[in-house]
Amino acid sequence: LILAASVALSQMGGPKGPPLSPPAEASVTINGKTISIKYSAPSVRGRQIFGPGGVISKDKTYPVWRAGANAATAFHTDADLVIKGLEVPKGDYTLYILVEPEPWQLIINKQTGQWGLTYNQAQDLGRVPMDMSKPAAPVETLKYTLTSTGPSSGLLRLEWDNYVASVPFTVK
Repeated sequence: LILAASVALSQMGGPKGPPLSPPAEASVTINGKTISIKYSAPSVRGRQIFGPGGVISKDKTYPVWRAGANAATAFHTDADLVIKGLEVPKGDYTLYILVEPEPWQLIINKQTGQWGLTYNQAQDLGRVPMDMSKPAAPVETLKYTLTSTGPSSGLLRLEWDNYVASVPFTVK
């Protein structure tokens, strides 16, 4: 019980501080339909994030990244979507990302409500390659944005550390 309380406090940032990876949300409304992402936003805090020996790398136990921290990253859409050719029916999903090798692969997973390290590949709806770029300056805190790019199109964008990964989508 004491160990569980210590782990819970450390994930929340300690008894006096804010959470180390606070909850965050991104959303957009296109054609009257809402698309949203709920996630926990970790910060770099001086750590190596990606690559060999990094917090998120292929030499770790887990083959995919939970696309945030703590609980799995939740993705909701009120509309049927097409994400880079992948048909995504309206509903609730979990986002994961395969970061190595580049380009990253966005994974839309049908399992929901799980802790972020619980990944079942058999539940994948599909995977799509992400468009990769570099930010003008390193991004300290993980950030998702969802933006409208036209009357029935949008962009899902993730920025963290020295990476920007995005995928366009269409609202059906």
